Amino acid sequence: MATVTVSPIHFEDYSGLQFERLVFAYHMRAGWRDLAWRGQSGGDQGRDITGVEPFDDQPARKTIIQCANRDALTLAKAKADMAKAVQATGGIPDAFKFVSRGAVSDTSRTRIEQAAASLGVAYVTIWSGVEFEENLRLRAEYLLHRFVQGIEFPDAEADIRRFVDDFPDLTDIEALQFMAAVFDRPVFYTPFHQESSLPAFQQAIEDTIGALNTGIWRTREGEEIRRIPSIHHLRDLYTREVLGKVVRQVDELRRTFVGGLRDGKIRHCDCGNPDCPTYMLTHRIADELDGARRKVLMTFRSALPSFELNLP
Repeated sequence: MATVTVSPIHFEDYSGLQFERLVFAYHMRAGWRDLAWRGQSGGDQGRDITGVEPFDDQPARKTIIQCANRDALTLAKAKADMAKAVQATGGIPDAFKFVSRGAVSDTSRTRIEQAAASLGVAYVTIWSGVEFEENLRLRAEYLLHRFVQGIEFPDAEADIRRFVDDFPDLTDIEALQFMAAVFDRPVFYTPFHQESSLPAFQQAIEDTIGALNTGIWRTREGEEIRRIPSIHHLRDLYTREVLGKVVRQVDELRRTFVGGLRDGKIRHCDCGNPDCPTYMLTHRIADELDGARRKVLMTFRSALPSFELNLP
């Protein structure tokens, strides 16, 4: 089945409130935690949206997201919003993120990053309208289709969450696009000899199996990140068979890793800390694990040709 295409997106045709709703819904779909939409109350203190961006290979970041539904993101606007935000209750965030309707020059990006650093904030992400649209198409195309087709997003955060997790009448291609998010993680792309946490690696693999089988994607601590379609949403028999093969290959990856630990091919250092990034392994087991992940990604791509590969 072919997916519906919408191009280009004219964000200028939508109100600031509609734009914020889409930005909020996107980050919910992308797996951010503790999201709060502050702008809808009118007293955002420079914070349209706040949330925690999770990472597999580094600490999560408490982030303030600013929505700029305007032709240009100016330095003056960015500085004013960041200054208000750091003075608000909750203190200095780990990161700022700006989602702009218009283009953002390299000079503006550098100056905004410098302004954030002067406030004690080390991380800044800036998306132009084109970059936002690209990420929507990659991770939340179904939401983008709804937005462009004029389907009204709810006002309340809880209603938006239900709206985001609703999967009525998905085509198999749309379902696979949702599933692709579980493979867009360092655990599937970082060469194994560069892996920083053996327990985190195993947990991420097990979480992937659970997400594909049940549609519930969890953090390593067991907290639900978000809902995605499961294999059982797929209608085409061949597509279900391919995804079943993907699940079996991910389980084979898990068993290869566990077997390497059991046989001493992967060995913790002697410090006693299970999360210590120092460990020993043979070249053969590293090649086997990298090959197993490559096989998983290639099989998934056979069901979704548009899936971008960055093979280890």
